[in-house]
Amino acid sequence: MTIARRSLLAAPLLLHAAGLRAEGRRIVAIGSAVTEITFALGAGPGVVAVDTTSGFPAAAAVLPRIGYLRALPPEGLIALSPNLLLVSDEAGPPGVIQVLREAGLPLAMIPDGAGGAALSRKIHAVAAGLGVNGTPLAEAVAADWAALDGMAEVPPVAALFVLSVARGAPLVAGRATHADAMLMAAGARNIAAGFSGYRPLSAEAAIAAAPEVIVMMAHVVEEAGGVAEVLRAPALAVTPAGMAGRLVVVDGSYALGFGPRAAHARRDLAAMLHPGLALPTLPERPWLRA
Repeated sequence: MTIARRSLLAAPLLLHAAGLRAEGRRIVAIGSAVTEITFALGAGPGVVAVDTTSGFPAAAAVLPRIGYLRALPPEGLIALSPNLLLVSDEAGPPGVIQVLREAGLPLAMIPDGAGGAALSRKIHAVAAGLGVNGTPLAEAVAADWAALDGMAEVPPVAALFVLSVARGAPLVAGRATHADAMLMAAGARNIAAGFSGYRPLSAEAAIAAAPEVIVMMAHVVEEAGGVAEVLRAPALAVTPAGMAGRLVVVDGSYALGFGPRAAHARRDLAAMLHPGLALPTLPERPWLRA
């Protein structure tokens, strides 16, 4: 494929005093949080494609999809002739990122991460890539997040985040995962924090850990056949959560994306984990609207 490298490198960044102009911009956003931040910063009109993890806001959900975050197709991306790629550093494979660099596509790599500080870094990194001021958005999101920090005084509920139940033992989230970070932020104790990353959980280990509540993503529950079917899984049925039917279902990108909606997702999860708990009311923000 012939690549018009010179024209890509020469693509101008068109700005005005109010922020980014859509004219002349062909932005590809890769990563759900990256996409949400891009739209929250007002650059949505310039976005021409997103990855399959980017389903919010609605204006992003109807854009062309260029593949899964960790399995990007270089040919498809190059064919779009973008003059800016905003790419989560979770994207890959690494060889594809190198191909895109060698093709002369302007890449802004956005550091992923979980928690309030990581979210602020993401916002500022996306803003820098766009050439706009990210401070107002970062400060507003940080204020919302900080408003919920009083939950540290709430006795944590023992929770288990299950990524999949499709094959044998459930695959659960340990420490150093987005799920672990959100559980802790929402007033839970991750009972699988004895290891990092994701691992299968045996029935014996589940019984010993005794989770009081199980948290899962909505599409995983649906793929497994519904709540009742999930709770019949041998490693879950014998736990206090399984026997009590305490399964909390969340939207994956909302609860785990750590984008601009992260503070509201934290509050919503806390309300489900601690029914009846008085929680601060967070402001209605423009970036919450689909």
